[in-house]
Amino acid sequence: MRYVSTRGKSPEASFKEVLLRGLAPDGGLYLPTTWPQFNVNELRKVLGSDFSYQALASEIIYPFTKDSIDKDELSDLIHRAYGSFSAEDIVPMKCLNSKLWIAELFHGPTLAFKDIALQLVGELFENQLQKESENITIVGATSGDTGSAAIEACRDRESMEIFILHPHGRTSEVQRRQMTSVHSKNVFNIAIEGTFDDCQDLVKDMFADVDFSTRINMSAVNSINWARVMTQIVYYWWASMQITDNGIVNFCVPSGNFGNIFAGFSAHNMGLPVEKFIVASNHNDVLDRFFRNGEMELRDVAPTYSPSMDIQVSSNFERLLFEVFERDGLRVEQAFKALRSEGSLSVSGDTLAGIQRKWASSKVSDSETLTRIKKISEEYGYVVDPHTAVGIEAAERHAGVSQAPIISLATAHPSKFPDAVEEASGISPTLPSHLSDLYEREESYEILPNDEGAVKNYILAQRKGE
Repeated sequence: MRYVSTRGKSPEASFKEVLLRGLAPDGGLYLPTTWPQFNVNELRKVLGSDFSYQALASEIIYPFTKDSIDKDELSDLIHRAYGSFSAEDIVPMKCLNSKLWIAELFHGPTLAFKDIALQLVGELFENQLQKESENITIVGATSGDTGSAAIEACRDRESMEIFILHPHGRTSEVQRRQMTSVHSKNVFNIAIEGTFDDCQDLVKDMFADVDFSTRINMSAVNSINWARVMTQIVYYWWASMQITDNGIVNFCVPSGNFGNIFAGFSAHNMGLPVEKFIVASNHNDVLDRFFRNGEMELRDVAPTYSPSMDIQVSSNFERLLFEVFERDGLRVEQAFKALRSEGSLSVSGDTLAGIQRKWASSKVSDSETLTRIKKISEEYGYVVDPHTAVGIEAAERHAGVSQAPIISLATAHPSKFPDAVEEASGISPTLPSHLSDLYEREESYEILPNDEGAVKNYILAQRKGE
C-alpha cells in the first residue's frame, strides 16, 4: 500500500513514512492510493469462531501496514494495545430502542474514544522506531481528549518525547488533569492562551517549518496522522457486524475535527454498507452549515458543554474534499487557501447534491444537550456525557427519516464531564478506580502565549540532546 497527499505535490509514501511524518511535506494529509475491499460475509468466514475485536482489527488494518509490519507482528501489537481496556469486547454495543444503538468507545485507560486509536498508534510508533534505532518528537494539539490519550500511549517510551498543546482554560478539569498529572520524563504539557484552533495552527506551522521539524524529527498524533484514522475504521465494521448480519446502517457521530466520522466514511469506501453519515455539531456549527448548504464559513469559537467539539477548522475535512473532488489535489489546495485567506469555501450544484446523498447533519444547542442527558437517564437509566448526548439528539432527529438502524457513537465516559452531567440529571458520575485520586494528583504544565516562536523555544529547551 502506498499513500498520496491531499495536496497532490508530495511523492507517494510508505506506511512507515506516513506514520512517522504525520503531515505530508506539501502540507496535505495522507490517504491510501486505493481502498482495500472487504465483504461482511467473507470477513465472518475468515474470522470464524475467533470473531473478536482484535481479530477483526488485524484483518482490516493489515492491508494498510503490510509493507512495514507482517500480520503476526501486527496481531501482537493489537493485542498489546487493547490489553488495558476494561471491556472484554473493547467496543460494547448497547440497544437504546428499536432504531437506536450506542457503540461505547470509552473503555480505554483515559475514558475516551481516542484511546482506541492511540493505544495502537503508540505501539506502531515504538515498533517502527526500534527497528531503525530512531527517536522522534511528537507535537500535538488537543481540544481535550486526544492529549491525555496520546500521553498515556507514549509515556515512558525511550524512543519518543511528546509535547501536547491544549487551550488554556477551555478543557474540562478532568481532561486537563488527565494530561497534566502525568509525571514522565518524556511528557510535556503546554497550555496555550487561545483556542483549540490556535493550538492546531501552531502545530501545522511548526510542521511547515522544514528546518525546525527536521531538527527535532517531528511527528504527529493528531488525526492528521493517517494511522489514527486507520485504526478507527475497525469499530465501524465491528459495530455494524454486531447488530446486523449484512444489512445497511446509519452512523451518527458527534464531530469536531472530523477524523472520527471520516474513519466511518473510509470503512464505507472499503465495502461497509452505510446509508447515511450524520454529523452532529454543537453551537460551533461550521460542519452542519456546510452539509446543509455547501458553505463553510469560519466564525468565532464559543465555549460549550461539549468542549472537544469547540472547533471551526476541522482538519480531516480536507480528506473528504479530496474524495469529493475526485482526488484533485490542486482543487483541494485552492479550497483551503480560500478558507484561510477569505474565511470561507463553498461547493454547489451536483457536487453538493452528491455529498448530501450520503451525508446529513444536525446542530444541537447546550440546552438541548442537557435536556437529552436528562431524558436518556430517565427513560433508559443510562448516563451519557455531553458529546454523546449531542450525537444521540441528532440521531433521534434522523430516526424518522430512515428505516435502517442508527448507531450513535458514545465518545467519552460521563465522569469526564461531571459538572454538565450533574446539572442535567442530578447524577454525579464517579471516575473508575484507576482515576479515583485524579483530583489529588499534582499538576505540571507550562502556560505560553499563542506565539510560534515561544512554543518552539520551549520545545528546544526541554528536548534531550539540544
